[in-house]
Amino acid sequence: MQNQLDSINPSETNNWARIEESAHFSKMLKLYRQNKLGSDSFRRFRLQHGAYGTRMTDDYAMVRIKIPAGEIHPNQLIKIAQLCDSFSIGSAHVSTRQNIQLHWVVLEDVPEIMAELAKVGLTTREACGNTIRNIMCSPLSGVCTNEMFDSTPYALALAKFLLRNPLNQNLPRKFKFNFTCCEQHGMARIVDVGLVPIINKSEQNTQQGFKVFLGGGLGNKSYVGHQLEEFTPIEDLLYTSIAVIKIFDRLGNRKNLARNRMRYLVHELGWDEFKKLILKERAIIRVTQSIITNITVNHHKHIQNIPKFNQNTNLDSLAYTRWLKTNTIKQKQQNYYSVFLTLEAGDITSDQLRHLANICEEFSGERLIRNGFSQDVVIRWVHQDHLQMLYSKLISVGLSNPGAMTIASPIGCSGTTSCNLALTNSHRLAKEIQRKLLTLKIDQDDDLKDATIKISGCPNSCGQHEIATIGFYGGGGRSGKNMYPIYQMSLGGRSDDDAMLGVNCLRIPAKKVIDTILKIISIFKKDKKPDDDLKSWINKIVNEKNDTNIRSISDLKKLLLPFTKVPDKTESSDFYYDYGSFDSYHTRTGKGECAA
Repeated sequence: MQNQLDSINPSETNNWARIEESAHFSKMLKLYRQNKLGSDSFRRFRLQHGAYGTRMTDDYAMVRIKIPAGEIHPNQLIKIAQLCDSFSIGSAHVSTRQNIQLHWVVLEDVPEIMAELAKVGLTTREACGNTIRNIMCSPLSGVCTNEMFDSTPYALALAKFLLRNPLNQNLPRKFKFNFTCCEQHGMARIVDVGLVPIINKSEQNTQQGFKVFLGGGLGNKSYVGHQLEEFTPIEDLLYTSIAVIKIFDRLGNRKNLARNRMRYLVHELGWDEFKKLILKERAIIRVTQSIITNITVNHHKHIQNIPKFNQNTNLDSLAYTRWLKTNTIKQKQQNYYSVFLTLEAGDITSDQLRHLANICEEFSGERLIRNGFSQDVVIRWVHQDHLQMLYSKLISVGLSNPGAMTIASPIGCSGTTSCNLALTNSHRLAKEIQRKLLTLKIDQDDDLKDATIKISGCPNSCGQHEIATIGFYGGGGRSGKNMYPIYQMSLGGRSDDDAMLGVNCLRIPAKKVIDTILKIISIFKKDKKPDDDLKSWINKIVNEKNDTNIRSISDLKKLLLPFTKVPDKTESSDFYYDYGSFDSYHTRTGKGECAA
């Protein structure tokens, strides 16, 4: 086990690679192809090294690149662009967990990708499988006006400590850490371990620490996390993390793959009993592993001066104002902004990655990109005097879509484009929704801005549908002998300090989802009170605290029932096809690898 985390040099935290791992992967792949290594053993090895199975084939993989805390540098973006062109489909995918994924990679090409990534300090190690997955950190950590201190160095240090750590190689199931900047911009309550930075003030001293939430998570059965204690000081962060991992490793259900995430263990033991186990284990670790002390990693960024640009650019002033309103946020540092780039369901082309690297060098004072929590990327430390020129550059490379921080930027998992478990093409549906809402300029409506739309291709919630204002997960419906894609719609989910899971409402055919969303907006506009926004209005409805015409989910259902009607196939054959498909719909799935 590694010694003190405060011995880590911050300049080394971005080198996550080990060059020898690519040769090891190549060796294991050769044994597998020669039938000298069983398929189950190779699957576990492959996942541990970040190569995920691709829908209905053993010959291709999705390569998941781990981006701890979401921090990625221009040279790394360029390298990923090269790999997209050489080995993938000419584009990459930014996930909801700040990873970058390459789809439809020939399995035999994975070792070469790993070797190329290692040249720029990137790794795929433990990006999949029953390991501690990519440690996330809010893209606004360090610049958020609401935060008490920057949690980024602690996320990076913990990621460095746990990567390839023996603690982390054969857990009962995957395990996730989220660091946030504040309650508003993070998802601390819906993961295994969520951490919110806080400061404890007393007459004697001022102490930094965290609110630690345990046992949250999304899937077939979802739970909101519990707060461990009022205040966890920084010197206890590592002890606490190790204690939670050890208890889960020791007591997690290794037999029932459907119920072996930590949230089930918390639920079955009861929170009080689980909390006692964690606190007792932490006390033991303090005594037996006393060489591990504080996580005190310096992470002071040197913000570089950027020369003034010539601002004589011909911009559509209305389009620029729209983008400025929905894609930028003021930092706590005077005169600086963070700029959110919305991507269609997380997709970005190799050319756009190259341009993004150049834009980062040109406009970001910290010379790096942060991947966001919503399949987006964030350019931080942009001086206010440079926003117009930045927007002009984004227009030229197709990255200037407005609506990044609004309802018009929905999340969609990969769905049937690549996932073995998916039942619907949630990925394409998210793109269709985004295009429609932007065409209608929905992103300009302040009453809708804070609401979210999230879509999963199956109940497993990779698209986080359960914490969406309007959420959907895919399935199949049948009319006579014909099947059609359908989505279960939920309402009222949220991940902030009032975190709650969405309430199921209706099953909506895929080709009626967009109309249903627009109808909900229309009903809201007619029913709302002056102080209501869509998010708060739906929250009141699901909690039956609304005192207007729409008082409950049942009232809303009645108005939405027409969208559940199924036409005969002879009347509307398109209704029976999923988005992006002209083949008859079916619900054929493969073997999932989330618990392999």
